[in-house]
Amino acid sequence: MGCRTGAILVRLLAVLGVIAVWTGLSAPGAYGAGGTARAADGAAGGAAAQAGPPNGWAKQRTRERNGEEILFHFTDPRITESSGLAVSPTHKGIYYTHNDSSDEPRFFAVGADGRTRATFTLANATARDWEGMAASVDRATGKGVLWFADIGDNLNGAWPDISVYKVIEPERMADATLRAVRYRFRYEDGPRNAEGIMVHPGTGRLYVVSKEFSGSIYAAPTKLRTDRVNILRRVGPAPIMATDAAYSPDGSSFVIRTYFSASIYRAPGELIARIPMPALDQAESIAYTPDGMALLTGSEGKNSPVYRVPLPEDVFSKVAAEATPEPTATSRGETAVQPEATRPAGTTGTAAAAADEGREEGVPVQMILLWLAVAAGATGVIALIARAAR
Repeated sequence: MGCRTGAILVRLLAVLGVIAVWTGLSAPGAYGAGGTARAADGAAGGAAAQAGPPNGWAKQRTRERNGEEILFHFTDPRITESSGLAVSPTHKGIYYTHNDSSDEPRFFAVGADGRTRATFTLANATARDWEGMAASVDRATGKGVLWFADIGDNLNGAWPDISVYKVIEPERMADATLRAVRYRFRYEDGPRNAEGIMVHPGTGRLYVVSKEFSGSIYAAPTKLRTDRVNILRRVGPAPIMATDAAYSPDGSSFVIRTYFSASIYRAPGELIARIPMPALDQAESIAYTPDGMALLTGSEGKNSPVYRVPLPEDVFSKVAAEATPEPTATSRGETAVQPEATRPAGTTGTAAAAADEGREEGVPVQMILLWLAVAAGATGVIALIARAAR
């Protein structure tokens, strides 16, 4: 390679370095290869902190301002791709997670120190592409219920249907094999990739959030059937490339996680706030704390951290400002509203309002334009390098 080519490469690397620093706080994987950094918090089993990127000080200041903290690190070497996260509804201090694809149909019960308390295997299930989980309480029995979403479909049509497994939460934290109920689903408007599920704590209704550039929230039928495929009907928009979702403990709001931030909604199409999230290798999971005052978010990777991010005070005032009904879907796929007497507080949205709100979701326009400019510039530089190397 000649001197001219080498000089071009040096300039290209310098430009990309400046862009990386500038976008470090919002880009996915900002703590990725070549500059991994995890804050040390003294949690048992926590991974040793590594050298941070040039803007590490700014990131630390951002953490302090937002009040976020590392709750724990997963210490189990088998937890390499934590993709789903849920707080136990009946066992204090227990958190559940499962791996992404390429693992058995199993999940882990983890304590507040990050250590695995028990491993549970589902006997009558497969793990094609588990992408998310949720926890709820059976109001009739008071028992905890865990939901595991085999809903990943990176080819957007590779599978004729998707599955969600329902498991009664174990009463004892000891390794065991459990039996699950399998529910099969199909989207009313065609197959798509998805990574988020959430369950309304008042009604027990299941929702799936698709992971797309123009994502959607889908409602499952009120009564799920095991003898046939259940139809998921669209009830509102979702942010761009959503990776997880969760309802607040009281059902007054829900959160949708993306690679960039978390969006709090009163109902589909009714955005309350966007919450900045910690920079993670690959932001995959989101859940509420039991008191509903903060969010928990995690990432894939060995010894990956789980962060606690307090919710701003104005979020609660906005949630309380208006009580709305839960979104449902008619047989024709239209959004319907439950009767006033049966509406759980804090959940609804019309299709028109949802569509309008959806236009505001996702990555900021400036960021998209920046990425396009970088891609175009890089393509031009590569062409120059190829020409100079002839």
